Amino acid sequence: MIIYSIIGNGVAGNAAAEIIRKHDPDGEIHLFSKERYPFYYLPALPDFIAGKKQLSQIVIHDLGWYKNHRITLHLETEIVRVDPERKALVSRKGQHYRYDKLLLAAGGNAFLPPIKGLETESPFSLQTMGIFTLRTLDDAEAIKKKAAQGGTAAVIGGGLLGLEAGNGLRQAGLEVKVVEVFPRLLPRQLDVTGAGILQRQLETMGFTFYLGATTEEILHNSKKCLIFLKNGEKLMADLVLISAGTRPELTLAKALELDQDKGVKVDDSMRTSKPDIYAAGDLVEHRGRFYGIWPASLEQGRVAGAAMAGREAKYDGTVPANTLKVLGIDLMSAGEIDIENNFISLVSLDEKHKIYRKLVAKDNILIGAILLGDIQGADEIQEAIRLKQTLGALKPMAVPDFDLSCLPQ
Repeated sequence: MIIYSIIGNGVAGNAAAEIIRKHDPDGEIHLFSKERYPFYYLPALPDFIAGKKQLSQIVIHDLGWYKNHRITLHLETEIVRVDPERKALVSRKGQHYRYDKLLLAAGGNAFLPPIKGLETESPFSLQTMGIFTLRTLDDAEAIKKKAAQGGTAAVIGGGLLGLEAGNGLRQAGLEVKVVEVFPRLLPRQLDVTGAGILQRQLETMGFTFYLGATTEEILHNSKKCLIFLKNGEKLMADLVLISAGTRPELTLAKALELDQDKGVKVDDSMRTSKPDIYAAGDLVEHRGRFYGIWPASLEQGRVAGAAMAGREAKYDGTVPANTLKVLGIDLMSAGEIDIENNFISLVSLDEKHKIYRKLVAKDNILIGAILLGDIQGADEIQEAIRLKQTLGALKPMAVPDFDLSCLPQ
């Protein structure tokens, strides 16, 4: 009987465990998590902060799911050492486990940029000063507790998570200021036109934005945080949320001396450079690319699980796509959004209704899209990008605002 051990109870780890059980009904599956909660939906944390969703509403796999799939879940069990020669694992508490096949799926950590005042290595120390990151449910609970005191929140980072978390704080009753180093919001998902439309909408909701602004220092007294921007401006806040992206959790990978660059290097079956050790999710690099998005982690976990169970499986990459919904504003962004206008774009703009839709093509092949305010046809467009179809292939689809009549099939 094969023993499968999975380090990390996120989307990649759970997807792998489910697929392993599908292909191997008899294998022993162990899933290790540093956290005290079973698998939950990470993108729902802003709704949890806002009080719109409770814990039971964001948990994807409750304890019964693991029992039904005969998966042994080890909560609050951090694996700190892997011995590949003996195929053994050691937890921080000194517990010993073994494996035949191992999956590293511990995800990533919130990135703290080099801002003076954030030098402490302890997240708890930062939280006592009113400074937070949002990566786990424990983080969300601490933020929710602080937000209940009211006041002003400063979000350092105007990316996807920063805006969604900021909206959660706004719905929790706080005034929200967003500081973004780029000159526009969502720099990875929107071009200048789309970002401008979104910014104006969010400002009508009460957001205040400081764009093209670099945070140099954060000071804290007994009650407030004082944020110094490079341009000389100063902001006061009761709560500061640092949303500057994530970095792969590579502690075990480095100790194992696995090949890595942006993340742990894996092949198309999610194998690492060491025998019987696989990796998936936010800590991996595949074909030179690091994704850091939920859909990629899900697919990587499924491929890793199948490969670990001895099945043929191949990961071909994921089209980067994100969907944002802030108080009724719909946004779908996928693939190449062509910030520098290097490609051919079809654009539909309705300023009155705050709708902006853009298709990007290279040699008549659809390579990217932005759908803001109206995401009609989003699924079909994403599939066309994934399949590298021509613009003409969209003719029968739900994209009536684009003039495709003159295009070849």
